[in-house]
Amino acid sequence: MTVTTSARESDLAALIRDHCATIPTPRVVSAGHRALPTRLIGLVDSILPEYRLNILNAPSGIPTRPGVVHETSFVGPGMRRSPELAYVPARLSQVPTLFSRTLFPDVVILQTSAPVNGKVSLGVEVHILPAAIEAARSRGGLVLAQVNEQMPYTYGDGEFELDEFDGWIEGYEPMAGPAPTPLVGDHADSAGVIGELCASRVRSGATLQLGIGEVPDATLPGLVRLRNLGLWTEMFSDGVLALEAAGALDPDRLIVSSFAVGSQELLDWVHLNDRVRMMRTETVNAPANVARQPGMTSINTAMQVDLFAQANASRRNARIHSGFGGQTDFIVGALHAPGGQAIMALRSWHPRANVSTVVPLVEEPVTSFQASAIITEQGVAEIFGHSEKEQARSIIENAAHPSVREELWEEAAYLGLT
Repeated sequence: MTVTTSARESDLAALIRDHCATIPTPRVVSAGHRALPTRLIGLVDSILPEYRLNILNAPSGIPTRPGVVHETSFVGPGMRRSPELAYVPARLSQVPTLFSRTLFPDVVILQTSAPVNGKVSLGVEVHILPAAIEAARSRGGLVLAQVNEQMPYTYGDGEFELDEFDGWIEGYEPMAGPAPTPLVGDHADSAGVIGELCASRVRSGATLQLGIGEVPDATLPGLVRLRNLGLWTEMFSDGVLALEAAGALDPDRLIVSSFAVGSQELLDWVHLNDRVRMMRTETVNAPANVARQPGMTSINTAMQVDLFAQANASRRNARIHSGFGGQTDFIVGALHAPGGQAIMALRSWHPRANVSTVVPLVEEPVTSFQASAIITEQGVAEIFGHSEKEQARSIIENAAHPSVREELWEEAAYLGLT
């Protein structure tokens, strides 16, 4: 079926209705982040009284009515306070496997670019979608596309013939994200110090995993002076443009990622850029593939770290806030890479909660542990290759806020770390 106008949307609705008629609670897997196919989700929601909506990092605006169960392995803003949340813990590299083992998709909905030379592309949201498409096809499920001329065409695992989909409609969706809000005052100062300390550990020729946020943004000024850098990263944002403009990126190495979020300038840059490869998550995040990258440097953050160098990056007050994501994948891969390192970067003090981010022992489920170093605005605590007592001492003296160091020493003695 090919549906190209709103007048034919009823045909696509009939296809969904007929396919799901005998399935008690269909599972609908959707693209997330900035690539949410809003028109298709609205169509599905108008047809199915009950269904499971599986989205990684779901943005605001998804259906939230009774009958819709929110299912994910990484909680986004659209699901964070959902009373009907089914959180499925999994490292991001393993999420694609779930679609062929336990979370079988009945319908997959996604956005594509406009056709280029007879093909369309999943653009900046490849991620887990190829695996979901394959799992749906293997069980006779539906794969539906929303063709959006705003989606850039990217090369890699997200390229498809349009007639490979069971149905498609046209639907305009803005893809560009909002401009980042500049940091001011103490926030800017502490982020800047952390960024400088992170950047000082990177050498020319290294491979980077940089996400989105204050620390990656603050790290960039110290990276533009380097040369022949590579990117093998779960995602990237506008920071890659600064590296490109400065000549810091190796022109002979492909930029490999599975999704991207950023400005219109970034979207224009990735469109038909043969240096960029948007690959499936199980390829990009596989620790074995990460470990093959020279000088692999992974920079992640957390809400808490403890004196055993354990990090909590996913839960607040026992309630899931996000998920494992790719943090564990990249930490393990980076530590196995030639000349690799895994950096955990965060502020020593949580400004909103007004508490130390360095605690004696993380009470929440641990997201990851044993990075190469923990960096705060206080300094660098070396972790990898040191005894647990040396690690604890370094964390207290070099990473923790001065106001809590005495208390941490007392707790360290209780924990047998002195």
